[in-house]
Amino acid sequence: MKNIVLYGAPGAGKGTQAALLAEKFNLMHLSTGEMLRAEVAQGTSLGQRVKGIMERGDLVGDDIVLSLIDKALTANLAGEPRDEWDEHRRQRAIENGQNVAERKVPSIIFDGFPRTVQQAQMLEFVFSRRQMRLDAVISIDVNRDELIRRIHERAAISNRADDNDDATIRHRLEEYEEKTHPVLEYYKVSGLLVSIDGGGEISETNTRLCSLMEHLLRDE
Repeated sequence: MKNIVLYGAPGAGKGTQAALLAEKFNLMHLSTGEMLRAEVAQGTSLGQRVKGIMERGDLVGDDIVLSLIDKALTANLAGEPRDEWDEHRRQRAIENGQNVAERKVPSIIFDGFPRTVQQAQMLEFVFSRRQMRLDAVISIDVNRDELIRRIHERAAISNRADDNDDATIRHRLEEYEEKTHPVLEYYKVSGLLVSIDGGGEISETNTRLCSLMEHLLRDE
């Protein structure tokens, strides 16, 4: 299995691209943002804790994020189904008398995590306990004006609370530059960083990413 991190500032399209790559290459898609938004939507105790933080555009604490990642990694390595349809397809195959191979542990694409250098170091520790390693870090590069335009466009569709306010958008971009951009420098030094042009249409960026992913997953 391979472990790949996909980066991009808010509006770069990393969530969309991660989902497309996960489907095409049968990857496990780990998005801490989606995990946290699900907790908020479900009204869990964790969701109540982080709701205000996320609406302000601030980063959620490392302890919360790492606990979500650790739980997901444990499930993945245990070969647990990734969703109800994964298990449904498997059961139907068994009922139809088909030979069902043992579940292969899928490669993982991390969507926008780790977000700080400290989280990157903590992830290395989590990996070391499981004899895992990070294989590549991909950055989707988009200029600031285009990022703001895309966020406003997304707000009109999804009505995400953190997309609706100009001050919050600016704050999120500043948070990315201040806290997340240094992570890219951290991985650049380690030789893991690869940058991809994220300008243009979704399909154009996806073509570039797919070409890179085919190379990264070739030896899997």
